[in-house]
Amino acid sequence: MTAHDTGSAAPGLTPPPGCPAHGIGAAALRRIYGPEAESDPQALYEELRRAHGPVAPVLLHGDLPAWLVLGHRENLEVMRSPSRFSNDSRLWRMFKEGRVPADSPLRPMVEWQPICVFTDGADHERLRSAVRDGLDQFDRRGIRRYVIRYTNQLVDSFAANGQADLIEEFAEKLPMLVMTQLFGMPEEYGPHLVDAALDLMKGSETALASNDFVARTLRTLAERKKERPGHDFASRLIGHAADLTDDEVMEHLRLVLVAANETTVNLIANTLRLVLTDRRFRANLAGGHMTLPDALEQVLWDDPPLSAITGRWATGDTVLGGQQIRSGDMLLLGLAAGNVDPDIRPDLSRPLLGNRAHLAFSSGPHECPGQDIGRAIADTGIDTLMARLPDMRLAVPEGELRSSAAWLSKRLDALPVQFTPPASAAAPTGQGAPKDFASTAPGPLPEQIPVAGTGSSPSPSEPAPVRRTWWSVLFGSSR
Repeated sequence: MTAHDTGSAAPGLTPPPGCPAHGIGAAALRRIYGPEAESDPQALYEELRRAHGPVAPVLLHGDLPAWLVLGHRENLEVMRSPSRFSNDSRLWRMFKEGRVPADSPLRPMVEWQPICVFTDGADHERLRSAVRDGLDQFDRRGIRRYVIRYTNQLVDSFAANGQADLIEEFAEKLPMLVMTQLFGMPEEYGPHLVDAALDLMKGSETALASNDFVARTLRTLAERKKERPGHDFASRLIGHAADLTDDEVMEHLRLVLVAANETTVNLIANTLRLVLTDRRFRANLAGGHMTLPDALEQVLWDDPPLSAITGRWATGDTVLGGQQIRSGDMLLLGLAAGNVDPDIRPDLSRPLLGNRAHLAFSSGPHECPGQDIGRAIADTGIDTLMARLPDMRLAVPEGELRSSAAWLSKRLDALPVQFTPPASAAAPTGQGAPKDFASTAPGPLPEQIPVAGTGSSPSPSEPAPVRRTWWSVLFGSSR
């Protein structure tokens, strides 16, 4: 995210009265969206930190004002103080003043919905308890068996070629395959949901149909689980003492499926990139000086799956990081920026073995309830992949790796590798279905859809689909 010219406000962006930046002085407001801002996010964070300290005024889509929290301590203060900084987006002054257009790209991300992400207090605890208990029922050993099985299947699909793109052929597929099983879905659901989710994120011409397919699949699953519950996440939501409505069950199935998939895909991709491009890092792994869980935590510090989270809203006038925050102001949690706060990490080259004080999974009442499942999928998947293909190496110079950026996250576009095909490459693994979470949702898939943009590249005459943020996908219409 390179910023605008240092020391001068962008044309027409003089802070108006009521804007968080009004009265701050000569320091310019910065947009945190668009190609220029998203090309080098770390550079923008540091420029904002130098200009404003741990809390900086910024502009969102439509040049709407907000605060970006850059400091580690300040992020924790916001995350752990729901009485001062609420998750209820209906408090946002921009909504109340009618300054958010109906077609604003912010609306899918911040418009209030009756799910745990936008609630506080007793309502939040009721909804979150159902999600938390549904996820906590799975032990790590059982999850590992699923991950090993699907990793072996994916590796078998490309091992004989001696080359692969670890994003398209591995990272983008593994989390969804595992999550469908934890949801209690039939085996055949996995590949179709993988394709639909990827199409949805890429925003292709069939993205709306893919969204409908995901929604229909989850509704079908919920209906079947009412009749034949099993030992799975969907059944636990439906039967939980929190007594979720049908709509609440549907929306929280969608919340967990999309959020868990996107963040775990990014965690796998970022860790694999580090292992393949940093010789010292890989040598430490091979020599036993660092474990793979240590490597994951380092990635969660240096390159978290989400750069920022929107958002929190001030419940009253308050002070944060030396800035005067007005009631109804929006705050963005700067996860990536907080993780490199020089007050807590003066030496970024120093490894943080076993240190989980990063902000990657948030903190406080809204801390990610499925983080251990994400860690288990990434840890076991990468470990199994590296054991199957021990001489795996990057197939292009590191400088040729490219990422697609959005204002809340970025995704590695491709990770091409080469390796020696194993002697057993053509042989199937022959593993049977794990017994721990056997599916109890019989019946065919909902009506299948043609999914575009999966497994093939656009022709030279067609523009490549623009990747959407996971947040906008998650909170797009599911009805």
